Amino acid sequence: MASVAVTDDFVDVRFIGWERLWIGRERLAIPVAGVRHASVVAEPLRLAHGARRGIVVSGFLKIGVWGLFGGPRQLVAARRGEPGLHLVLDRSAVGGEFDEIVLSDPDAPRIADAVTGAMAARA
Repeated sequence: MASVAVTDDFVDVRFIGWERLWIGRERLAIPVAGVRHASVVAEPLRLAHGARRGIVVSGFLKIGVWGLFGGPRQLVAARRGEPGLHLVLDRSAVGGEFDEIVLSDPDAPRIADAVTGAMAARA
């Protein structure tokens, strides 16, 4: 799945080959200043809702962009059995493309803490 690195200024998300196909990009750099909230979710698959451009394997995997015709626009790369990282963004501060990012990552608690720490350091 996607790999996430956090610096003082950016949350850098890199997608692997088959994820790129459904997400339409290799990388997404999110300014920490544009993150409103970072949290860990036990079941990230449940967060993705609305019309989509992507792939769904019911109950196992969701990859792509959700919320195409209304609601929050979500970039999703989630699978069953792993904790999720949920980032709520200030859409205008991050390029106007997404309101939320939902990613599965075994290190989601550590990543959420790093993002929260970077946000606090900027305040």
